[in-house]
Amino acid sequence: MKKVIVFGMGILLLWSCNNSTEKSTTHQETENHAEHHHDENSEAIELNNGEKWLVNEEMKPFVLKGEELVNTYIQDGKTDYKTLAEQLKDQNSQLIKSCTMDGKSHDELHKWLHPHLDIVKTLENETDAIKANEIVSQLQYSYQHYHQYFN
Repeated sequence: MKKVIVFGMGILLLWSCNNSTEKSTTHQETENHAEHHHDENSEAIELNNGEKWLVNEEMKPFVLKGEELVNTYIQDGKTDYKTLAEQLKDQNSQLIKSCTMDGKSHDELHKWLHPHLDIVKTLENETDAIKANEIVSQLQYSYQHYHQYFN
């Protein structure tokens, strides 16, 4: 009888784990992508035997568009950093959705992406325009850093 009760409780536990509430698709994909990092914040990006890592073609447009948004913002002397943050979040979300990379190149890209996402989030939450300009400069540097390691 004890075995039947333990077995029943085990099934109930497994069933309850599979019935959690759904998150929005974008949030869930972003969260899942963010979860499978390997402590990138403490590691420097490595080159691929002295060469840049290849990034899948379907991902590149979102990085390049984000970089273009930042450069245009700076060159045109724009001040609506909240809109810039939203535009960058959109590009990053599409980048994450289009990710089909795996292996070492994927891991190295995460070493760039996670700090980059943090900078965008900092910009989104900033309330001081002067600090926001400094954060935009950090974003510009982040894209330069990307180009040092990825093709």
